[in-house]
Amino acid sequence: MRYDELPQSDNIEDRRGEGGGGGGGFGFPMGMGGGGLGIGTIVVLGIIGYALGIDPRILIGGAEMMSGGGQQQQAPQSKGKTGAPSDDMGKFVARILGSADVQWKQIFEAAGQRYRAPTLVMFSGATRADACGMAQSAMGPFYCPPDQKIYLDTSFFRDIERRFHGCDAGSSSCQFAQAYVIAHEIGHHVQNQLGILPKVQQQQRGLSKVESNHLQVRVELQADCFAGIWAARADKQWQLIQPGDVEAAMRTAAAIGDDRLQKQAQGYAIPDSFTHGSSEQRQRWFQTGLKSANVQACNTFAPSAQL
Repeated sequence: MRYDELPQSDNIEDRRGEGGGGGGGFGFPMGMGGGGLGIGTIVVLGIIGYALGIDPRILIGGAEMMSGGGQQQQAPQSKGKTGAPSDDMGKFVARILGSADVQWKQIFEAAGQRYRAPTLVMFSGATRADACGMAQSAMGPFYCPPDQKIYLDTSFFRDIERRFHGCDAGSSSCQFAQAYVIAHEIGHHVQNQLGILPKVQQQQRGLSKVESNHLQVRVELQADCFAGIWAARADKQWQLIQPGDVEAAMRTAAAIGDDRLQKQAQGYAIPDSFTHGSSEQRQRWFQTGLKSANVQACNTFAPSAQL
């Protein structure tokens, strides 16, 4: 992946080295499973939930609730350093965020709308998510709609490489897989800007658990599709995609599919309990965005949409 020419975003809060951000949280071992809005959350909490018979969304609390259900936890939060970090990983994250800001601003302006860029919080271990309670490494990356911030502990990227084999460890193509993870979370911010997340949460209140899960899958697959749009448009403008990059992103999407995680945890999959989509679905919708570069092609909520 070629990212040196990508513009950097200054909408970064660097809280790494804070010493845990106040402690607390769930205390689950990192890299065990996932669930919730964040693409990483399905990797870090889902296997635990499936294995114990617990709804993964319960485990992640506020991070999974689209309107910031963790609003009751609003402890004071250190803002950390602001602006693009100077280390290699920090620069990489800032460039992915910056390139996404450029692309989504153009898309929104073409539709006569204003795009408000998100803030990305880099942390290590744990930190306070302003409106979504506690953010921990064990939750993976996630988006908090009320404060319009993405929370990212980049140690999650090591799990993609070594634990879930989403890409070949140490390869340059792993960077594109990492960028896909970030772009997926930015996709949730786009959904929030478009009013999709509040509408879905309102609809879920009157649905059964199974119906709510099915709706949540549509949310996650659309975020995957939006990540594909970023990749296509950024590649056209900056020629960032190199051989092996797309394959690495596809492997990562497959590695965090609900069916694969459930089979790893219990030997079988239960489709009605999926909250993010199967490996095949996640790959296909990322490819849909990548091939079309068109927001309309990502309407996973259309009655005719083939999930």
